Amino acid sequence: MAKSPIVEDGLVVGTASNKYESKNPISQYLLRQFDQSIADLVQQAKPKTVLEIGCGEGHVTNIILKNSEATIQAFDISQTIVDIAKSSIESPRVDFQQFNIYDLTEKQTADLVVCCEVLEHLETPETALQRLAEKAAPYAIISVPREPIWRMLNFIRGVYITDFGNSPGHIKHWSQKGFIQFVEQQFEIVSVKAPLPWTVLLVKSKQFN
Repeated sequence: MAKSPIVEDGLVVGTASNKYESKNPISQYLLRQFDQSIADLVQQAKPKTVLEIGCGEGHVTNIILKNSEATIQAFDISQTIVDIAKSSIESPRVDFQQFNIYDLTEKQTADLVVCCEVLEHLETPETALQRLAEKAAPYAIISVPREPIWRMLNFIRGVYITDFGNSPGHIKHWSQKGFIQFVEQQFEIVSVKAPLPWTVLLVKSKQFN
């Protein structure tokens, strides 16, 4: 059964399902494929500095730590979620802060910007994508659920039935092709990973010279 999402000020800010904790062997296998995709792309980028936008409870942060020697600034819109991440990861290479993706103009660039499972929650992902491109010097790793496969798998496992499998807080939906076309507005595609049911991209900012 899916966990209730953490909601603050009308926004879903916490993990809307137990995808990171599920004991189901199929769910664990799918998550391992996602984790390996992130790890491979971090190793490919070889960053010394990382900005992680929407760090959540720190799952992807931990993958970045294990697959690079980078210093990491990890942000999330929710102080509650930031506190959870801080309690789960203690490393001198990581600085967790409460921060909104739309305010990224106030932050320095980084070798690698990471934004996983965030854009589908935003009313204006176009603005967020532009902010990511401004800070990526030159690389970014960006992922979203791959639709309609994401909703179909939710429906099959019997969760969010009344919403036709749509996870709480997901207001934007992309197929793999559609997401690549969306990201190409601001980035050049370097590598595409397709761990079911996600699209994970390593991209290079067109704004970087």
